[in-house]
Amino acid sequence: RLSWGIELPFDKDYVTYVWFDALVNYISAPEYLPPKQPAGLRYWPANVHLVGKDILTTHAVYWSTMLMALEQPLPKTIFAHGWWTVDGEKMSKSRGNVVDPNKMVDQFGADAFRYFLLREVPFGQDGDFSHDAMVTTVNAKLANGIGNLLSRTLTMIERSCAGVIPERGPAVLPELEQRIEELASQLPGKTETGFSALQFRDVLLMIEELNGSCDEYIDKSAPWKLAKQPEAQSQLHTVLNTSARALRLLALLLYPFMPKAAAQMVEQLGLSLDLSYPLAAEAGRWDAQLAGSTIKKGASLFPRIESKPQGAKPVSDTPASPQPTSAAPTAAGTAAQSPAPATATAGAPAAAQPAQITIDDFMKVQLKAAKVLAAERVPKSEKLLKLQVSLGTEQRQIVAGIGKKYEPEALVGKTIVIVANLKPAKLMGIESQGMVLAAGDSEVRGLATFVEDVEPGTKVK
Repeated sequence: RLSWGIELPFDKDYVTYVWFDALVNYISAPEYLPPKQPAGLRYWPANVHLVGKDILTTHAVYWSTMLMALEQPLPKTIFAHGWWTVDGEKMSKSRGNVVDPNKMVDQFGADAFRYFLLREVPFGQDGDFSHDAMVTTVNAKLANGIGNLLSRTLTMIERSCAGVIPERGPAVLPELEQRIEELASQLPGKTETGFSALQFRDVLLMIEELNGSCDEYIDKSAPWKLAKQPEAQSQLHTVLNTSARALRLLALLLYPFMPKAAAQMVEQLGLSLDLSYPLAAEAGRWDAQLAGSTIKKGASLFPRIESKPQGAKPVSDTPASPQPTSAAPTAAGTAAQSPAPATATAGAPAAAQPAQITIDDFMKVQLKAAKVLAAERVPKSEKLLKLQVSLGTEQRQIVAGIGKKYEPEALVGKTIVIVANLKPAKLMGIESQGMVLAAGDSEVRGLATFVEDVEPGTKVK
């Protein structure tokens, strides 16, 4: 026998050590033979036994053998999860790259951190963590996605319906409304199935699909235009009622992932809803009564994350060639440097105009198609709007002086032209990472856009 270990009380020729006494904690910790129960386990057998993939044999073979010898029921499911690397490298104290979850929660909040971890990779596979990926997910999927849909909907209900969710009127976009209703009606059952299979990423992608369909619905129905037409108020009510219904369901679906955010969504919608109900229960019905509820619009649910960690390098497609000559910001966009195509200030002396340029000069300027994901007014400014735009492979923030011409809601979903290789600059304390191209002299008359559908990130020449 081994010289170390714990002697077996029933056979002094053998000893045991960690494999036995440690594994038995799985039944002792959940109250094995509790006082009020003469026999049995309060929380056993486990519905799901989660383990790391490096100890699967220990838990699937040794532990199961022990349980069978004790005539105890086996776990219903044993699931081995993967490992997290950091920026492509193994996490190690010696390398100093260990991600402290407490610090992540302090910076991003538990809801957002949990959302990222469960969405980033299929549960069970290895995943790579990076601060940049975390920021991108929070900004793109939470701030620009769910948070923006909530903000747009509540703002319009507040302005156009005195803060009360209206009754649904006639159909505005029948095909799209039917698609949203069908998707919403199927989601509770599909998400229950996904949870049972531990397919958390698939569940979140389905939730994002509903969010995206609602964004498309708002963009195409243009409720800000309907609000200005007295004869279109019933159609406006349909749009706002549909959006509120979708948000109610999104709160239910998101509750297992983000309980705090889901509760805040319900509160801002002015609803009384027990989020602990099963998704497929009555609470998950699309046609639940909403009209007449008074909203309680609050702070932004998912504020955008502006800062980057020290040493992080922002994604950039700026070429190595020299930047265009520095100039003052134009009316349409803000940057520290202004390229040749920028509109000149009205009334400037002819001598101040730039000389003719060569094609090589012009090719230094990167013009790209950009899709507006979110837009909001800059506080204390009548002219400035803060835009979040997609360039396909990256997202940027641009401050543009188009607020007198456009309402923020009207820009979301539009594909515009931006100067992509301007050096970032700050305006009213907000960083602008490019410039929007627009027509006009002292006043903006229109944005440069496209007749055909163009993918974000496409070069303009």
